[in-house]
Amino acid sequence: MSRARRLDRRVYLGGHPVLFGLLAATRHRPVLRLGGTVLVHDPSAYRQVLTRVPLDRTAAGTTGGAAARLVGGEVLFDQQGERHRSGRRAVAELLGADGVRRLRPVWQAVLAEEFGELAPDTDLVAVARKLAGATAAALTGSTADPLLLARAAGEAAAAAVRDHLPGIGCTDGGAEAAAERLAALLPDARDAVLAVAAVNTTVAALPRAAAWCARAGWWDRVSPELAAELLRLTAPAPILPRVAAAAATLDGRPIRRGDRLVLVARHAAQAHRDRPADPAAATQAVFGAGPHACPGARLARAQLADFLQALAPHRPVVRRARVDRRTALPGYAVLTVRKG
Repeated sequence: MSRARRLDRRVYLGGHPVLFGLLAATRHRPVLRLGGTVLVHDPSAYRQVLTRVPLDRTAAGTTGGAAARLVGGEVLFDQQGERHRSGRRAVAELLGADGVRRLRPVWQAVLAEEFGELAPDTDLVAVARKLAGATAAALTGSTADPLLLARAAGEAAAAAVRDHLPGIGCTDGGAEAAAERLAALLPDARDAVLAVAAVNTTVAALPRAAAWCARAGWWDRVSPELAAELLRLTAPAPILPRVAAAAATLDGRPIRRGDRLVLVARHAAQAHRDRPADPAAATQAVFGAGPHACPGARLARAQLADFLQALAPHRPVVRRARVDRRTALPGYAVLTVRKG
């Protein structure tokens, strides 16, 4: 367990050393102000921001602002009021129980092809990218090649996220070109944002969870419950960047309108602990809370559970791991495994 956690930490620190080094160093401060930025580590403060503090959905450096910049228009993440609520309901239905049943055969076909007989030096990142692209294509009704779609979504996310994650190194020209490549495959803005969210979370989460299983010797424990726990331990989307839309009080500290709020989902989920104080709340924290909860949680858990279930009979061991230093979410560029 300790070895798996230690090696997984390298994914964060290798990809974004300054940002995650700072977050690790300040983890014991529940809420910490650094100029106009407020770091929120504490689980209760994290939930309070997402459920009680008015948030500016269109501000630069937020998920909504990055999404709007990516597709050049209003999208789910930056809508307001009833439009936002109705949009979330539509996406929740798309990604709910019926949606999972409809999409599951798509990713299971990829798993059967890739893991029926585990080839030597199988790259789990490449498999996750293929699976994510096929699922995103089915989700949006796109006829685009799944691998092209997955790569375009990954490049677009890395370009858009540079506004609030240092170290990506994109230029404005690169961001525009990435957005244009994605728009050529998915002209509809909502479809583009759904694909970016689904692809990048999947490509980040699946290989890291498999590496944790291999390093901790957990292949005999694979189950839907373990998949949910691994999402807590790895926290694929470790921070939620937000901006306060009005003054508020958080953990006894004043929050000003316009303050940049860095919500550390990784620490709210207590990913650094083997046994969180409130397991149910910690498991949910990686997907947000209240009106800001991720509607794709059910799909993410089902997909990871199936991915691990398909790998488990081979009891794979990690042969090579290289951190991706340009991706939007902490993850591997290469993770090759062989049958154990």
